Amino acid sequence: MALAWQLAKRFRQAKVQNRFISFISMSSTVGIGLGCFVLITLLSVMNGFERELTQRILTVIPHGELYSTDKTGIENLDAQLYRLNQDPRIAKVEPYTELTGMLQFKGELKAISLTGIAADAQNTFSRQVTDEHWQNFALNSDSVLIGQGIANKLDIEVDDTVQALIPVTTKDLRFSAPTSITLTVAGFMHVGGELDNQLGLMHLAKATAAAGIEGQALGMRFTLHDPFSAYITMRDIGYSYPQAVYMSDWTRTQGHLYNDIQLVRTVVYIALVLVIAVACFNIVSSLVMAVREKQPAIAILKTMGATDTLIRRTFMFQGVLNGLIGIVVGVTLAIIIAPNLSTIVKFLEGVFGVEVLSGDIYFIDFLPSALMWQDVVATCVVAIIMSVLATWYPAHKATKVSPSQSLH
Repeated sequence: MALAWQLAKRFRQAKVQNRFISFISMSSTVGIGLGCFVLITLLSVMNGFERELTQRILTVIPHGELYSTDKTGIENLDAQLYRLNQDPRIAKVEPYTELTGMLQFKGELKAISLTGIAADAQNTFSRQVTDEHWQNFALNSDSVLIGQGIANKLDIEVDDTVQALIPVTTKDLRFSAPTSITLTVAGFMHVGGELDNQLGLMHLAKATAAAGIEGQALGMRFTLHDPFSAYITMRDIGYSYPQAVYMSDWTRTQGHLYNDIQLVRTVVYIALVLVIAVACFNIVSSLVMAVREKQPAIAILKTMGATDTLIRRTFMFQGVLNGLIGIVVGVTLAIIIAPNLSTIVKFLEGVFGVEVLSGDIYFIDFLPSALMWQDVVATCVVAIIMSVLATWYPAHKATKVSPSQSLH
């Protein structure tokens, strides 16, 4: 092994007559390094989007919901809250009543989804509301917190008075005059993306009264320790619930975001692994030409007693060395750049005056990045395996060199 490694380095460092071989060898190294760098960086971006989805969207959107099928609301609410809070899968359960209607201000209307919550539920929304705005909301039972997008569209300021128009249906499904609720704006929420253009918070008692619910709340919002188990957990809870209720979880309302992230991650991984594979094919080309050029040297080694195994290992090590150099350089650059990608992109946005992600469209207005070491290890393993496989055929051809013909 040591002799094969020494011969591989000697062959690689020796001056070659055909510069084209050197160019292909260098291009394979650069291609593998570039593929590893881009793959790790883009996987880090996908990890960043998934992290922001979990920490930003899922702090406002409940992981799961149970809500009454009629106007009676949740029966025995306090007892059910106590029982469900004992479930080890559940981090918190909150009562809520949701209203959908129009927000009116100075003659202009905007659709809004108002969620009535208890005043002590601030830990769920504290990241999206400033302390001052939350305090204003908690102290006034007629107050409302609205999304920043709604406030911008209607030009609403703190302490403005707005009207919430809630549609009312009769038993024969006819619409009657909407219920009008006068609310004082206590502050604004900033979640990101389309949610800022539709969400609002009001007090639970006022929302329940406006919806005509007989109980204390229409339903319950669940925060789970593992949000990605919401589908199974909510169905397990819902099917065993003693009252007829509807079940829902975040994968039905916001699951498309998570599915899109996973789809892009898969496409990126496949595409860039193919890029690395193409770069490894250059190793095949360079080694085949190197074997042809080194035929006299191979013949001399064989006459000195070199075995086929030694010859095969020598050229495999030579090809793997090209791959390892590319992998080390690419992975090192990715480890340096990926954790700082958000800062780098923000700096480039300022320099060139462009905006990569618009907060009006996406749920974040910056490019997130989260380097995960399992991605680094997986990329290195795949690249090394491809590099080794690419060297097998040329190394096998080197063992077939005939000393008598090459030294003739």
